[in-house]
Formats: sequence, structure tokens, C-alpha cells
Amino acid sequence: MESSAAAWAAPVADAFEGNFRERGDVGAAVCVLIDGVPVVDIAGGDARPGLPWQHDTLVNVYSVGKAIIATLLLQLVDHGHIGLDDPIASVWPEFATGGKQRATIRHALTHRAGVPAIAERLNDHHLNDWVHMADALARTPAWFEPGSRIVYHTNTYGHLLGEIVRRVTGQEPGARLAAVLAPLGLGDEMYIGVPTSQLGRCADVIWAPSSPMGAIDADVLDTLEGDGAMVARGYFNPRGYSSHDLVNTTAWRQAQVPSTNTHATARGVAGFYAALLDGRLLSPGLLAEATQVQASGPCPTLGEELAVGLGFVPTSERRPLGTSARSFGHFGTGGALGFGDPDRGVAFGYVMNHVIPRWQSTRNRALVDALYRCLP
Repeated sequence: MESSAAAWAAPVADAFEGNFRERGDVGAAVCVLIDGVPVVDIAGGDARPGLPWQHDTLVNVYSVGKAIIATLLLQLVDHGHIGLDDPIASVWPEFATGGKQRATIRHALTHRAGVPAIAERLNDHHLNDWVHMADALARTPAWFEPGSRIVYHTNTYGHLLGEIVRRVTGQEPGARLAAVLAPLGLGDEMYIGVPTSQLGRCADVIWAPSSPMGAIDADVLDTLEGDGAMVARGYFNPRGYSSHDLVNTTAWRQAQVPSTNTHATARGVAGFYAALLDGRLLSPGLLAEATQVQASGPCPTLGEELAVGLGFVPTSERRPLGTSARSFGHFGTGGALGFGDPDRGVAFGYVMNHVIPRWQSTRNRALVDALYRCLP
């Protein structure tokens, strides 16, 4: 294993090794910065058969990317280009159809915009056509009145927020993220759409045999109604949205699906949260608002109660992010995690390639618990 960890952080290294011995890790990395200073930086295992995981290994971090695309949108709010309570249609006129006229930027950020799924049938090749995906989302009638309930926008979240970003900046999400990361020194650590020159750094994702994420055929989708149709289409229209059939292909890695296929290193995730904490990405006031609970309620997509901020998941008793009440971040399917703790100055990134479904995994929890036990 490759590491450079402060002596007092040895328990994190022990937990990291335990993840391989006892909790199913195959390849992984963890990075922790405190007040911007790296104190844990460990990589180990295999990225692909015969290829060791390095500090610069990229991997699909799934919903960790939701906080990334949300930050790109929140920056536009911070700079006065758009308001949280402005209608989405104020910058994206085509969105004002099918009962979505009153959907706001705040609704979009909090999974209440009414479009957790695309209605028209799509094919996997559409994932590599940003405009087609955004247009299909705009044509979709609201599945529920915007603002009336919280429904996790598993895959459409990235296209929804990303198209708002594109309408304001003229840049698709991948280009916008690159422009934001470059001044932070993180330009090689995170991508929405991996460049051809960087594909060799990508780890192969391994899905647990018990994964429920096998795709549903389009013909079956057409037989579903109500919330069942909404949830199933959100996961599997197009089929490759959540299916692991595509995950290790060049087409998937180079697609722009910001909510689901952001590729990053652990250093990139931790560095991004460090930049949030020190004010380089968002103003303190907007960050404080964005990381408090803005919406909550039963969520049919996840089958449980969901509480969200403006693109971030605040710490909770169910899914604690350390011991501080103001911690915030986002989990990714299978165990990936990024979070920031403004009270302790902690910026945390954990990435891995063995996907064992559900957000809170024993692996990320073991690392976080070990870290907080050894904090001074």
C-alpha cells in the first residue's frame, strides 16, 4: 500500500487495511486534509487485474458527484447570475412545459423539481449526447407538482443542474468543472467525462454479486404506472443510467452524467471539500445555507426518509459524518464518500471500486470512525 500519513493518523491506516481483510475492498484510496494540510493519503489494492491502485487512479464515484454539480450551480447563485427561487425556466425556457413552470432552482437542488425520471424511451447512446438528454428532460411532464414532495433524482439530477449551468455559462458540465478545478490545482483529480488521454488511469468497477442494479427491459418499463414507473424509469431509462453493464466502457467514462459518473481520485474529493471549507468555492453564508436541511420526507426512490440541503447531505444520526453537527457531504452508491467538517477543518475523500450497494458502508464508516478517534 502507498501511504503518507501523519503518525497520529495510524488508526486510519489500520482501518484502511482492515477494509481489505474484512470488509471487501479490492482497490481503494482515502485522503484527509485538516485545515488544508494532508494528514492521511493512502492507496492500495488493484485498480484492474495486474494494475495496482495509485494515488492518481480515477474511479466512478457515483452520487458523490451530486455535490460537485450542485456546487457548480451554487457558484452561479453566489455570483448573482441566478437566484435560488428563480424559476428554472428563467434560464431554460423549454423546461416550462408539463406542469414544470413553477419549478425553481431551489427545487432542483433539493430533489423536488418533479423530474426524477425521463418519460420518453431513451437508448444508451443518448448518454453521450448532452443536448438530447437535456431536451428529453425538458419535454418530460412533471411526475408530481414541483415542491410538493422529495423524490431523489438518482440520475436526472446531473442533467437538470448541469443544463442550468450550461444555459448560464455556455459550458457543458465537464468543461465548467475543469475551469473551476484548474485554479485549485485539482484539474487532474476529477472529471465529468474522462478525456481520452486519462482513460488509462481509470479503475474497473466491480459490482457485488448481490447487487439489485441489473437493468429492467424497456418493455417492462412501459407496463409500470405511478411511482413504480417513476422510480424504475429514473434508474433504467436509458438502460445504462444505473446498470453496471456500461460502467467500465469508454463510452460511459466519457459521457457526462454528473449525478452518476463523475470520476475522481480520493485526493480530488478531499481537495474539493477543503476548497469548500476555506471559501475558495462558495461564500461562507451560502455554504452554511446549502449544508443545512432544506427539505425532508419519505422518498420512494430510496425507500426511506431523506433529508437534504442544497445538493449536500447534512450529517445525521442515521448517516453520521464524524461527530460535528455541521458536517456535510455526499455518499456514492457502493461506499464512496466525500465530506467536510467546518468545526474540525476536516476534508475527507474515500473512493473504491468494489461496489457493495447502499450509501453508508461499513468501509467508509470504519475510516471515518478511526479518523475521529485520533483527532486531537
